[in-house]
Amino acid sequence: MSRFQRRKREVPGLNLASLPDLIFTVLFFFLLVTHMRDVNPKVRFEVPQGTELAKTPNKGGMVYIFIGKLVDEQGRVVSDETRIQLNDRYVSVDEIVSELNRVRSQMSEGDRQHMVVSLRADRHTEMGIINDVKQALRQAGALNVNYSATGKNKENRE
Repeated sequence: MSRFQRRKREVPGLNLASLPDLIFTVLFFFLLVTHMRDVNPKVRFEVPQGTELAKTPNKGGMVYIFIGKLVDEQGRVVSDETRIQLNDRYVSVDEIVSELNRVRSQMSEGDRQHMVVSLRADRHTEMGIINDVKQALRQAGALNVNYSATGKNKENRE
């Protein structure tokens, strides 16, 4: 019986040869499905609640108008003055027509025909400012306007 001796079995090492492939595959997946913002809001706004909401398809001809209080990089309110941000630039009501014409001239022909203006205003913004912005949009020929709101049971932004 002394011929047969029991050897201690060792657990084989973990094969990590395919780990870099797996990591790069997951990284590539997240790069494909991540949506990057086109425009960063520089004003604080809390969109109003609505009852009849519908999602609009996000096409290439989107122009964003944010109306709210001015904030700094950390998100703190700097002043109580209501500011208008069209894409990445601050504008006054008088400059909206010329700024929209500038943005429209940079779009492709297909995007110009289907241009949608997304209006995201703070719920405490005076209706006179929103009315002035709507009149300026009419003068600029931007008649397809999308108003952003949240549902009654949701707290996040739409």
